[in-house]
Amino acid sequence: MRGLVLGGGGLAGIAWETGLLHGLAEAGLDLPATADHILGTSAGATVGGQLASGLPLAELHLRQTDPARQNHEIVPPTETLGAFLETYGALLAEITDPAELRRRLGRLALDADTVPAAERRRVIAGRLPAHDWPDRPLTLTAVDADTGELRTFDRHSGVPLVDAVAASCAIPGIWPTVEIDGHRYMDGGIRSYTNADLMAGRQAVLIIAPMTDHHLATELETLRATGAALALTPDEDALAAFGVNPLDTTVRAPAAEAGRTQARRVADQVRELWT
Repeated sequence: MRGLVLGGGGLAGIAWETGLLHGLAEAGLDLPATADHILGTSAGATVGGQLASGLPLAELHLRQTDPARQNHEIVPPTETLGAFLETYGALLAEITDPAELRRRLGRLALDADTVPAAERRRVIAGRLPAHDWPDRPLTLTAVDADTGELRTFDRHSGVPLVDAVAASCAIPGIWPTVEIDGHRYMDGGIRSYTNADLMAGRQAVLIIAPMTDHHLATELETLRATGAALALTPDEDALAAFGVNPLDTTVRAPAAEAGRTQARRVADQVRELWT
């Protein structure tokens, strides 16, 4: 059993992951087609939802690099992102209990003055070439803004794919929470940028992580206790392409191309894990 984990990282992360997957496919490694299970968090939920459409990776790559095919996005002011990161950093320094940290961030999410939920949902719907869950296993993560508990969505959840992706991408303080089954959900990256521990027990797991946090090392250790695991993170060229604001629409094309180029350098590592 092979698991593919797609982590969070804003618009830059969506583009880089797409470019990386496209580049690996060009090297003979079509990971979405050969993975037994795909897990997506935040940006990775978007990529997972896009893969669900069945469009070729080359076409998904063009949707990142060709201005005529790029989705309309709402770009929050840079200071809004900066304020969130400052608040997040302060809470990390203050709170040692992960559950309490998630609840505090949930209160921030619930109290924030953001764009209307319907407007944000239209953006997410526009990102996805198709709005139906695939027949194969795809799991997306979100966090309950009230309780701080993790929630996963898949084709058996009875939740529309667009809503599941929107919930997983709802950065607290920047985007509105998403109401599902009477609960309000926020970004799955609040628990972990990758949530890769949910893939424990599989023979091989590849983590594609545009951004990393302190959970990644522990998650790799957990996965390697029962199988093989590899994490791919942006190289120097990719990080330069991301710029200072991963939610800036102008980073999409350079980030996607950087991912495609990086794929050529890591293809042998991935092949060793995957085959």
